[in-house]
Amino acid sequence: MDDIKKKFESLPSDVSLLAVSKGQSVQKIRYLASKGQCNFGESRVQEALPKLDALQDLNQITWHFIGKVQANKVRQVVKNFNVIHSIDSLKLASRISRIASEEFKKPKVMIQVKLREDPNKSGLSVEELLSVWKEFKQLTSIDIIGLMTIAPISLKSDERKLLFRECRLFADHLRLKDCSMGMSNDWEEAVEMGATWIRVGSLLFGDRDNHN
Repeated sequence: MDDIKKKFESLPSDVSLLAVSKGQSVQKIRYLASKGQCNFGESRVQEALPKLDALQDLNQITWHFIGKVQANKVRQVVKNFNVIHSIDSLKLASRISRIASEEFKKPKVMIQVKLREDPNKSGLSVEELLSVWKEFKQLTSIDIIGLMTIAPISLKSDERKLLFRECRLFADHLRLKDCSMGMSNDWEEAVEMGATWIRVGSLLFGDRDNHN
């Protein structure tokens, strides 16, 4: 784990490493935190909450929610996570903003965009987001900091780079600083094309302790 962590020490100063801790043990998260990793991402509320409770003594950790946000889990996500990477509709954003207001929170959020056809991924197309961008900006209890995208698994390297570049340019057009894109298999391409967050799990942790 230490050797792999060193691989990311040369990341540009404007790129942050998000350790995807889904399926990983509290012990592994605690160990990585002891080596200086501060940002961890979870995608299932039921799995994440016991970890957050067990690690609440580590004040340096910032928790990111990176999975699909179910409507009935919004309050738990808002109460427990600092950053949400997976806002895939205006309806969901509106619900999060309303509940965040009730909880006296203002989470940082990223809007998930879908730049290629992929039946396994959700997200807004460029046209869809542009058509409701004004409504997004009117939501007062969320802080929209960027875009998130996932490249379809079928894409080749040059096709992934093109997709990542499109996401970066679209974020720039919307005057958003962050792009959450790139994972264990394509993070270097994402960094080259302008990612500010890369989501890495298996390269940091190895195989998941929990394969569910």
